[in-house]
Amino acid sequence: MKKRQTVTARKTILLFSIALTTLIITAACASIDTRAKRSTGQIFLYGELHGIPRIMERQLEIWGEYYRNQNMRHLFIEYPFFTAEFFNRWMRSDNDDILYEFYNCSAGRPASFVNRYTVEFFRTIKREFPETVFHGVDIGHGYFSEGERFLQYLRDNNLQGTKRYLLTLESIEQGRHFNRTLDLDFRVSSMAANFIREFDRLDGQNVMGIFGSAHTTWGYAFMELPDVPSLAQRLRERYGDSVHTTDLTQFLGPIRTDIITISGVDYEAPYFDTIFFGDEDFPWLSFWRLENAYDDFRDKPANEILFPLIAFPMRIETNQVFIIDATLADGSVERWFFRFSGGYYWYGHPVVTGFIVD
Repeated sequence: MKKRQTVTARKTILLFSIALTTLIITAACASIDTRAKRSTGQIFLYGELHGIPRIMERQLEIWGEYYRNQNMRHLFIEYPFFTAEFFNRWMRSDNDDILYEFYNCSAGRPASFVNRYTVEFFRTIKREFPETVFHGVDIGHGYFSEGERFLQYLRDNNLQGTKRYLLTLESIEQGRHFNRTLDLDFRVSSMAANFIREFDRLDGQNVMGIFGSAHTTWGYAFMELPDVPSLAQRLRERYGDSVHTTDLTQFLGPIRTDIITISGVDYEAPYFDTIFFGDEDFPWLSFWRLENAYDDFRDKPANEILFPLIAFPMRIETNQVFIIDATLADGSVERWFFRFSGGYYWYGHPVVTGFIVD
């Protein structure tokens, strides 16, 4: 029994380690200088669920259209300042060493959603859109790893005291602060200030931004924080109608509809995707939603397995039931059942809760 509890606890930790997005880290004390010259460029924000191949493919198509047809070069991303600086160094290099250092440092880490699709996404940008300049405006996720590595790079090149050095220190402090407080309003305020700093210095150039849909179109109501203004809302306060948002989760409709039989009852089950998460124990996860099934399973006994809403390749609403098939490292498949009724959190993040089917 003790072994099963240990495995279950590890499973929950692993699921969050491989699937929890950057929503789990803080923001800082960056402030918006309203006296600074306001850029007249246009801002095109695209909302995503992180790490989903179908969304990444569409993002590459959109960036390609902007890059080739509108001569756009500046891509704003939901990464810290220092991570984007690493990406920009890598774009000028003749190999992928920096990218794989980032992958090895980030994949499987809590607050990260870095998988092999992420690597291919960036490699495609380097190959097909080589003049892309990345702007990282999130707080300092990975301040203890990428942040410290970038500081060391700057020190090794005698760049202490430069603007890049000071902005790296600021981003690191933002990450530390959020890690202590889990204050979403602080994080988003810092993201907005960081975005404005980077955008206004471009002096009228148009930009594209890729962020979680909570930051662009959904808002934070799904986290039961409807009063926290989103990143897009804060940017509109400064730039008005120059901020445009598109929700790319519209591309996450079901791939097909299956029939899944549970305890002799047939349920329609839209299948949404099989995604490689890269964890050594649970490399592949496949996702279904059981239609009109909540009342049948609402009273089933809970287990200790949790899974973050933001990691599903679909939008989730209350009173729904889900199946995840985990293909294990040995090729066997383990089936997990989840329900969502709202109000359940793990480290401040909304989760679906696992239950036992007889």
